[in-house]
Amino acid sequence: MNMNAETLNRRQFLGRAGMGAAAMSLAGVAPQALANEKKSFPKGKAEHCIFLWLAGGMAHVDTFDPKQLGDPAKKVAGSAYPAIKTAVRDVQVCEHLKRTADLLDRFVLLRTVNHGIIDEHAAATNFVHTGRKPTGTIAYPSLGSVTAQQLGSPDKSGAIPPYVLIGYPNPMRGPGFLGAKYNYVYLTDTEKGPAGLTRPAYVPTMRQSDRDRLLEKMRAGYRARHGSDKVIADYDDAIGQGFALANGDFMKAFNLAAEPASLRQSFGDEFGQRCLLARRLVQSGVRFVEVSFNLNFLNGTGWDTHNQGQKNQHILIQQLDQALSQLVLDLEKNKLLEKTLVVVASEFGRPPEFDAGGGRGHWSKAFTIAMAGGGLKLGQAIGTTDDLGKLPIEDPISVPDAHATLYAAMGINPSKVLRDGDRPVPITDMGEIVKQAFV
Repeated sequence: MNMNAETLNRRQFLGRAGMGAAAMSLAGVAPQALANEKKSFPKGKAEHCIFLWLAGGMAHVDTFDPKQLGDPAKKVAGSAYPAIKTAVRDVQVCEHLKRTADLLDRFVLLRTVNHGIIDEHAAATNFVHTGRKPTGTIAYPSLGSVTAQQLGSPDKSGAIPPYVLIGYPNPMRGPGFLGAKYNYVYLTDTEKGPAGLTRPAYVPTMRQSDRDRLLEKMRAGYRARHGSDKVIADYDDAIGQGFALANGDFMKAFNLAAEPASLRQSFGDEFGQRCLLARRLVQSGVRFVEVSFNLNFLNGTGWDTHNQGQKNQHILIQQLDQALSQLVLDLEKNKLLEKTLVVVASEFGRPPEFDAGGGRGHWSKAFTIAMAGGGLKLGQAIGTTDDLGKLPIEDPISVPDAHATLYAAMGINPSKVLRDGDRPVPITDMGEIVKQAFV
């Protein structure tokens, strides 16, 4: 009996101590956070974001931040390709970005982005998407999920999802503590649309209706029995959204054949078609579209250009150039560029030195994130790296800073505090807006 009483008292003490710690945390964080939330901040005009993800690590010195010419064969450090002039005075890019070069006055280049995460793909990818290192106590939401939660869908019926991922499902892109309601709809086939939203041909309409009615009864009963469970409520909301998507006009966005053949050809191959689809999704009302480049690394190494991967890197850059430039022009033609922020990002850059096989390793101490449109102050490169592009020497930009800038471009307060239960979680990890990017 004494043992049980002692155990109970110990549990009560620990529980109360935990509540006290939580209260102290709230007391310490909330006042400053609330004060920051009330501060004004520069805003862009973006209502949507198209986030082009170059998995593997785009070599900034071979694309948007060219340096002195190197030589892979002789292992001379430097850029692999000559630089060319652009529409912005004194700002150059590599010769394989010639179409984008002519449109650089629609861009802002953040050339000094950096982070201290180990140069390993998964950890760095997670960091660039969430802005924080993983912990055992909290699952942080991605850029796409935060945008979905903050801006929602302009279609109140739920027939348009706020967040679409054109790529394989991945927890790094997920909603974290925000819950399933703010997860992505994903697809890997630009023609068929998201798996699961189209009724299989072997299921007749009547049978599908019977299934829907049965599921509706099960959902209602389960939710009634677990009315206070937020996780169950979030998942049930997600199921409801799935029905709304399947039965609404959302699937029409995937009919690329509705576009002129000449326009589809102008976007280029697989990646370009995804970019065209991204524009159609934005037109339908989707807030955040992430577009992955080369889902299956069709060019061998993709952007992870170790060893021999460097030899065909120019093909990837040319594909990016064609799709990116056409996307910007197409958005502009449809009067969408000012209210759409286009972002080109990867998990890190690559060093100017060449490895034994003539390729490049990983480099997170300096790399470029390119942004276009969104009502930003365009036609500039912000930040300067050293002569080889290894380190920032002017205006270093952290990943949380880049996040704060993206949010501000979309009118989302980068000082806002989110909630994981009772725990206050600032929307960025002390990120500061890159103010030069705003008018």
